[in-house]
Amino acid sequence: MTEALRPIPHPIPEARRADLVALLNERLAATADLQMQVKQAHWNVTGIHFQTLHELFDAVADAVHPYVDEIAERVTALGGVAKGTVRMAAAASSLPEYPLDAVGGEAHLTAVRDRLATYAADNLRAIDAADDLDDDATQDLFTEIQREIDKLQYFVASHLL
Repeated sequence: MTEALRPIPHPIPEARRADLVALLNERLAATADLQMQVKQAHWNVTGIHFQTLHELFDAVADAVHPYVDEIAERVTALGGVAKGTVRMAAAASSLPEYPLDAVGGEAHLTAVRDRLATYAADNLRAIDAADDLDDDATQDLFTEIQREIDKLQYFVASHLL
């Protein structure tokens, strides 16, 4: 689906910008969803390691949060409309729904780890897509996000080893 763009002067041709805006909005949805799914774990974790995991999940959600804004601002910089409401994100996210039956620490760690892995795989595809669209700035943004997600994935998965 082609995204309608505001008429702005930009060195990237409009057709490519429309494709980039669509790609960025896909990542915006998944990023916002990821942040809130990790908050779901933060709010609901129980068990002997509650405090450690409660703080870990909060730190992960806090680390993801700035990228919601960065992606949305890249959309608007390209002349697009950022589709960032909770309902828009839920409808467009590539992440599976968070399991409501996750209660103990291991269940939440597994759920968060799996969502980070899905997000990372999708983000790697977005890096390649931005490269194919010849947009170094968007590719760089996705690469920066990937470095952070890889680190967060390690922090979460380390509790399951």
